[in-house]
Amino acid sequence: MTTLNDRPNTALLVVDVQNGVVDGSHERDTVVANVAALVEKARQAEVPVVWVQHENDGMKKGSPEWDLAPELTPVPAEPLVEKRYGDSFEDTTLESVLAELGVGHLVVSGAQTDACIRSTLHGAFARGYDATLVSDAHTTEDLSNWGAPPPAQVIAHTNLYWSHQTAPGRTAGTVSTEEVAFASGA
Repeated sequence: MTTLNDRPNTALLVVDVQNGVVDGSHERDTVVANVAALVEKARQAEVPVVWVQHENDGMKKGSPEWDLAPELTPVPAEPLVEKRYGDSFEDTTLESVLAELGVGHLVVSGAQTDACIRSTLHGAFARGYDATLVSDAHTTEDLSNWGAPPPAQVIAHTNLYWSHQTAPGRTAGTVSTEEVAFASGA
């Protein structure tokens, strides 16, 4: 029910599942396996998979830290969006990629829950997209030494508040990897 005209399609958005982001993250192997399962489901249903990679001083493009987790392999036809800010839309090609694909609904997975995932979800929603967070396919590192709650609580809280997010003409919510059912060709 997106507010974007002529955007009936869904895409899987895989945000920052890079070595320099997910190494050491909460339940890393399980989350990366869930992301891989989502990618496979999307491909089988011919739903676009859009990859996002973050670059900063600690993760230079082309470095091992910048590379996607080795369990994940994009195919050449799948778009890659490079970013430097938390919101995957900010100063990137993401909006034009999604417009070209006719996408008005995003299924969001990746890292970091309390940074790029939250920013991207809110960025999508504010821009008129329907946004579904995959509850067991996002993760974060432990930032409790700096006052953040433990990672499991950050993830649970994000799942809780996103499952109750509302706005006129848009839908939000959370589903598990198992519950994701992409409509073929959507």
